[in-house]
Amino acid sequence: MAVNWELRGCCDRDQRIFIAAIGVSTVVILLLWRTFLLTPFKLITVFLHETSHALACKLTCGDVEGMQVHANEGGVTQTRGGIYWIILPAGYLGSSFWGMIFILASTNLLTTRIAAGCFILALVIVLFVADNWFLRWLCIGFVVFIAVVWVIQEFTTFHILKYVILFIGVMNSLFSVYDIYDDLISRRVHTSDAEKFAEICPCPCNGFAWGVIWGFISFIFLCASIYLGLVILS
Repeated sequence: MAVNWELRGCCDRDQRIFIAAIGVSTVVILLLWRTFLLTPFKLITVFLHETSHALACKLTCGDVEGMQVHANEGGVTQTRGGIYWIILPAGYLGSSFWGMIFILASTNLLTTRIAAGCFILALVIVLFVADNWFLRWLCIGFVVFIAVVWVIQEFTTFHILKYVILFIGVMNSLFSVYDIYDDLISRRVHTSDAEKFAEICPCPCNGFAWGVIWGFISFIFLCASIYLGLVILS
């Protein structure tokens, strides 16, 4: 069966539900942005940011010495070795990438289960490299949360796990773009990944410029997730 890249006949019932779910998730996130209700999901986005640093380190033959996520929505990953100019941008861009993967996974029940299983596995693995108890409790909390939601889906007709995975994906995509703007464009945090990247990159871009570039790439990930999701559902 040919892939419907042109989205001919869009949009059927599943595609409309997909678009509506992303729209509702976006509105809920924006309305609750400064409330405590979104804090756990913001923290899990920080977790995926730091996990992306760790994965980039391991994939470039480095060692991960520890990870921390803090209640103030900050985090740090201690690494040794690896390719620094790949590890640094992996946090912001990796978070956007995982957001896209979660959104696309939500288009199918099987891929939703696979994404949930991989997410739980990642949380369990991080338990053994976490440097602070806050991160450990965050991992345990989300393992229990995803497991409970998964059980509810399997024993009811409501596919709640699919929408939770989609919500986490949208949250990662939006928070990544916001975090890049807040850290690199509006406030210019001089210890940010982009400022450090600008110091080692031979090109003339400063931290602000890298923030704009990374923000644009993150926005492309979000747009691509919506388009590819519609293609998958067509």
